[in-house]
Amino acid sequence: MDVRQLSPFISISPQITSADIGLAAAQGFRTIICNRPTGESQDQPDTQQLEDACQRAGLAWHYLPVEIGKVTDTDVTAFTTLMDQVQGPVLAFCRTGTRSATLWALSQAPRLDVTAILNATAQAGYDLAPQKERLLNAANQQESNSESRPVIAGRQHDILIVGGGAGGQATAASLLKRQPDLDIAIAEPNTEHYYQPGWTLVGGGVFNRKDTVRPMADVMHPDCHWYQAAVSHFEPEQRQLVLEDGERLGYRILIIAPGLMLDWDAIPGLRENLGSHGVTSNYQFDMAPYTWELIRNCKSGKALFTQPPMPIKCAGAPQKAMYLACDHWLRTQRLDNIDVEFCNAGPGLFGVADYVPALMEYVKKYDIALQFQHTLTAIDGPGKTATFSVTDGEGESREIEKAFDMIHVCPPQKAPKFISNSPLADAGGWLDLDPETLQHNHYGDIFGLGDAGNTPNAKTAAAVRKQAPVVAENVLLALKGEAPRAIYAGYGSCPLTVEKGKIVLAEFGYGGQLQPTFPTWLVQGTRPSRLSWLLKEKMLPWIYWNAMLKGKEWLAEPEILSHRPARHEAADALDK
Repeated sequence: MDVRQLSPFISISPQITSADIGLAAAQGFRTIICNRPTGESQDQPDTQQLEDACQRAGLAWHYLPVEIGKVTDTDVTAFTTLMDQVQGPVLAFCRTGTRSATLWALSQAPRLDVTAILNATAQAGYDLAPQKERLLNAANQQESNSESRPVIAGRQHDILIVGGGAGGQATAASLLKRQPDLDIAIAEPNTEHYYQPGWTLVGGGVFNRKDTVRPMADVMHPDCHWYQAAVSHFEPEQRQLVLEDGERLGYRILIIAPGLMLDWDAIPGLRENLGSHGVTSNYQFDMAPYTWELIRNCKSGKALFTQPPMPIKCAGAPQKAMYLACDHWLRTQRLDNIDVEFCNAGPGLFGVADYVPALMEYVKKYDIALQFQHTLTAIDGPGKTATFSVTDGEGESREIEKAFDMIHVCPPQKAPKFISNSPLADAGGWLDLDPETLQHNHYGDIFGLGDAGNTPNAKTAAAVRKQAPVVAENVLLALKGEAPRAIYAGYGSCPLTVEKGKIVLAEFGYGGQLQPTFPTWLVQGTRPSRLSWLLKEKMLPWIYWNAMLKGKEWLAEPEILSHRPARHEAADALDK
C-alpha cells in the first residue's frame, strides 16, 4: 500500500484493495474515503467489498466519487464538509491519488498558504502546479465572501502546550530531552504549581501545605516560552488557538493538558460553606489544613465522607481522607464516639475488585457505614445538614437528609469550558483522544493527556507520569510525518492510605488489569504495606519535583510498537 501523508490528519493513496484495509487499520487510520467512482475500470476492486472490509476492520467508510479530470466546486464543497465531520487520521484514495490530492488542496486553499499546499502535494508525488490559478481563486473567493478573513496567528511554535500542570510540564521536559532544539511554548495563567497528591496527607496531618506548592516560574522548563494567559478557544482548522487577550498562537503540533474543573457550584450551599460549619475538602489547597483541624477537634458525633459520580481525579482520595481520620480517632480513643459514614454515588467501594478485600478489612476495623448510590445534592452549613439523592435497586430515586458534625466533600468534576465547548470535545465534553496513542480522534496534529481527556484510565498524577513519554514519542513521530507508535496501556496508581504508616498501593490499567511496578515479594499491592507508605510519603514527592517534571522517565519508559509501513514524508511541508 502506497500511503502518502499530506498532514497528520490526512493521507492519500492510489487504489487500495481489501487486504490494504487491514494494513490501514494497523497504521492507525480511522476513516477511509473513496473518491473513485464504482466501475471506472475493469481491474478496479469492488467498492462494496472495500466497504465490507472497512466494517470488519472497524473503520468508517465514505463514498465520495469524483469523475476523472472533473473535480468540480460541488465536489470540493462536499469533501470539505465531510472532512469537518469524520474522525482522523483519514486515508483518501482514487485510481492514482491525484483526485484525492486535488480535493484536499482546493478544500485547504481558503485556510492555508497556496505555496505550502503545492509544496505538500509535490512532496507527496502529485504536481498540482496547473491548479495554482484555481487555488488562488479559491483563496481570493473566500476572502471576498467573508465579512472578515480569518486572522492568522502572529507567533508560531513547533509545539504549543495548553496547561502548565503535571501533564504539560512533564511532556515539555520529555520532548526537550529527546530533541533539545524544539521551539516549545506553554500557555498557563497560574503563577503557582501544586503537587496535588500531597493534599490528602496535608488533610491527615502528615504534610505541611507549603511543601505542596512552588512558583510556576521555578517549575517551567527554561527552554520553553511561557504565555501567562488562559486559552479562550481553539481554531484547529487554522492550526492556532486564541488566548484570553485575543492573541493568536500558531503551532505545528498542539498538546492539551489543562486538567479538569472542580464544580463546587453543582452542589447548592457547598462553595459558600467550605471552611466553616464543619464543611471541608482535601480537593482544595487552602481547605486541606481545615480538614486536619476538624479531625483533631472532633471528639464525638457524625462524620460524613462523600464521593460524587465518576469521573473524578484520584478516585480513592475521598476514602483516603476517611481512613486517615478514623486512624487518628482510633489512636486517640475517640472512634467509638464518632459515627462514620461513606456516602458514595457509585455502586461499590472501589472500581478494581482486587483491592476491595483489603479495604473492607479497614471498613470493618473502623466500623464505617457504607452507603452506596448516595449522591450529595445540597449542603446546609448553619443547619449542619446534607441532602442526598438515593437510588434504589429498581432505579427509583428519593431524597434524604443526614445531619453531620463534619463532612468531607469531593466535588463533582468536569472538563474546562474551553474544552467542552470546543470542536475538540466528545459528546460528554471531554477531550476526544485515542486511548492508546493519546492522539486526538479528529485532528491528527493534536495530542492530549491528563485529567481533561476522555481516556478511561484513573485520573491520577501517576497516569500522567506514564502518559507524558507516550505523547512525547508520538509528537516527534507526527512531526516527521509518521504514525504514532508509542502506546499507553491505561496505567494509573492510587496509593490508598488506610492508616498512618500503611498503604494499599493500587496500580492498574485499562479494564482494571493490574499493573504492579514492583515484584510481589517486595510490595504486594493488594495488601497494606509500610513500604508503600514510605513510597508515598518520602519518595513520590521527590520523584515528582526532581524526575517527572525534569523529563527523567524512571519506570515510565513507553512501549513503542515495531516499525510500521513507512508513509511518505510530506507532513512537514505545511509547516515550512
